[in-house]
Amino acid sequence: MTGELQVNRALFDEVMVPNYAPAGVIPVKGKGSRVWDQQGREYVDFAGGIAVSSLGHCHPALVGALTSQAGKLWHLSNVMTNEPALRLAKKLVDATFAEKVYFANSGAEANEAAFKLARRWALEQYSAEKDQIISFGKSFHGRTFFTVTVGGQAAYSDGFGPKPGAVLHAEFNNLDSVKALISDKTCAVVLEPIQGEGGIIPATKEFIEGVRALCDQYKALLIMDEVQTGVGRTGKLYAYMHYGVTPDILTTAKSLGGGFPVGAMLTTTDIAKHLKVGTHGSTYGGNPLACAVAEAVIDTVNQPEVLTKVLQSEKLFRQHLAAINEKYQVFSEIRGQGMLLGAVLNDKFKGRSREFFLASADQGLMALVAGPDVVRFAPSLVITDADIAEGMQRFEQAVKQVATA
Repeated sequence: MTGELQVNRALFDEVMVPNYAPAGVIPVKGKGSRVWDQQGREYVDFAGGIAVSSLGHCHPALVGALTSQAGKLWHLSNVMTNEPALRLAKKLVDATFAEKVYFANSGAEANEAAFKLARRWALEQYSAEKDQIISFGKSFHGRTFFTVTVGGQAAYSDGFGPKPGAVLHAEFNNLDSVKALISDKTCAVVLEPIQGEGGIIPATKEFIEGVRALCDQYKALLIMDEVQTGVGRTGKLYAYMHYGVTPDILTTAKSLGGGFPVGAMLTTTDIAKHLKVGTHGSTYGGNPLACAVAEAVIDTVNQPEVLTKVLQSEKLFRQHLAAINEKYQVFSEIRGQGMLLGAVLNDKFKGRSREFFLASADQGLMALVAGPDVVRFAPSLVITDADIAEGMQRFEQAVKQVATA
């Protein structure tokens, strides 16, 4: 190859598999809740890498943890354990219902482990017939073939041949639909406390309590997928804490690494014992670099002042969105909790969330969608009031751009 390589959006089409359609801009630098592209244009980040960058970009605590660990030890494999993994596991256990932790690299892997554990638990505790997993329409649990089948969006799982069996889908927030499916053959019910990809739909307290009671009645495990809601995103360390309902297995990723790939499955000693030596594993799971960063995330996020700030920021977001909506009448409601919010488009603008997303980018704001009818916000948990105000000013211009076009 002669000459200097032109690293631009066209190179993506040349060398990358076409399963993504990324924006034309290529970010090169981030600090806090601001990001700059190759041309030096600045954006306010309300997307957080899809609820991942829990402490914004290049947070000093995370940069410090990563660079410190990078000079010590990068990788061992699980033939040996390591100090950062043990410290992180202890902190997760101390802060939650859990007694045991399994580390993976992503939310999908954490869910894969959870589903395999539920099946193995049922097989050893009861029988091979107790293998059914109940999930919900519009749910999302990852992109491995097992997790995407458990997820309630056929568009993501169709077209790859025969799917894993014994997976049923009920209707979210409809307890009767769970009652109609659950039986002695059910090994687990899996749910997101707030459906993320499905449109930022929070579970009602009655629904979660009802599902917990049904799981107890039919001796099934309750798995809570907190990949998107976990690690302070809703104003508590994990969203289950808002409900007063304890899961049997919890999965966590995204915000846990603050941008570094890491996932974890949390459970009790009694359930964990069914993943005996050799039954499941991960080459990179529990990697010292990932765990050192995640430990710094937990240390930083799991503080009363940070969790309180998340709920204060939610109020600010809602105030700004209400003011914008008063002018332009585009949203029917604002759903979600903490720094995971969905602005639901009203009938007039239904199906047009991508237009708002693209207009936001035009105005220098990174936002998200959650399906065709919802604009999603999942910014840093420590975003400043000034950045919220600036971002909302830009979002108002984006709304104006779409609404008056």
